[in-house]
Amino acid sequence: MASTDYQTHLPGGQHWSLRLRRGTTMKLTADAADANVGLLFYNPENLLERLNLPDTLKCQHTFKLTAGHCLYSDMGRIFASIVADDLGWHDSVGGNLHARHMVEKGWQPVSFQAALNDRTQTGHDSFLIELAKYGLGARDLAANLNLFSKVEADDDGRLTFVPGHCKAGDSVTLRFEMDTLVALHTCPHPLDPASDYPRRGVDIELGTAAPVSEDDLCYRHCDENARGFANNRLYHLGAA
Repeated sequence: MASTDYQTHLPGGQHWSLRLRRGTTMKLTADAADANVGLLFYNPENLLERLNLPDTLKCQHTFKLTAGHCLYSDMGRIFASIVADDLGWHDSVGGNLHARHMVEKGWQPVSFQAALNDRTQTGHDSFLIELAKYGLGARDLAANLNLFSKVEADDDGRLTFVPGHCKAGDSVTLRFEMDTLVALHTCPHPLDPASDYPRRGVDIELGTAAPVSEDDLCYRHCDENARGFANNRLYHLGAA
């Protein structure tokens, strides 16, 4: 079980970044239906190492992400494990909200000058604002994870957002397996069919996890995850 050491609320349409230490947990709880949290991870000791969703999906033979799955870096190490999940599906392929999506949806842009923190922000710009704090920019963006969201693919590969997948009070908990720079936003999913720009926030709890045991759900999920944890052990010994 994890302890809770810090709590905060991130309103809808906002962004944040922070460095989380190995052994830290982050529990995210939706305050409204159809919430979305975009996530990117980087190694704060080597910012060239970052979240790699294609490898994450490939090595665990999945299209969706849920409890028992790990989130991999492009160096074959595990940034974080999903240790608890009320939803059973988090989107790994839908991408990020851009300004062109706002235009296509007819969502009325609202500037900072007009509304201050209630402006309408895109996930793309939100990530760029946070990454700039660490000397990173557009070339450092990678495919992002969309927690709480679900998309389905038809026979022709077209993706569709699934409304009602996330309900108010649903939560997901990540356990960080190495020090991680986390960039996140609560901007809408790019396929969200809402008629107006939705503002759906999340409650965030940070805590400390118990040590990982060999019967751990994420460790035992597949042989690839066991190898990922071994790569982390080597890294933390300074031998990687």
